[in-house]
Amino acid sequence: MTGIPDGDLMRLDHQVCFALHTTSRAFDALYRAELHGLGLTYPQYLVMLALWEADGPTVKRLGERLRLDSGTLSPLLKRLEAAGLVERRRSREDERSVSVHLTGQGAALRARAADVPNRILEATGLDVQELVALRETLRRVTTNLDAAR
Repeated sequence: MTGIPDGDLMRLDHQVCFALHTTSRAFDALYRAELHGLGLTYPQYLVMLALWEADGPTVKRLGERLRLDSGTLSPLLKRLEAAGLVERRRSREDERSVSVHLTGQGAALRARAADVPNRILEATGLDVQELVALRETLRRVTTNLDAAR
């Protein structure tokens, strides 16, 4: 690997995974503050984003989309349901299949959350093109890492 000033690949500050970890923690802290007024945690916000984009996916499909296992997703959905934002419906055709739907309250929350992405973008100090380029790079890295397993 070139570009490492002292050649020591074992230094913590030279690890891409550590840079991603610290960035993720910084994002988590910022989202926690931004989402507090909406009554959402960051993982709940991700669920709501997915549902605002396409209401009514199965729990299985939602988990795939968010890359969350059922042990993580089920409690999230339970809390969102208790808050009156979503409802789970068992399929009449296949009792094993459960879909997730926004309630009126959940759909209405989208308008209150609409400025969150702009506030996050501003906090990053990046312009839109830089953020898009970073997101695309991270998607490529994720695809490559998934393929390497």
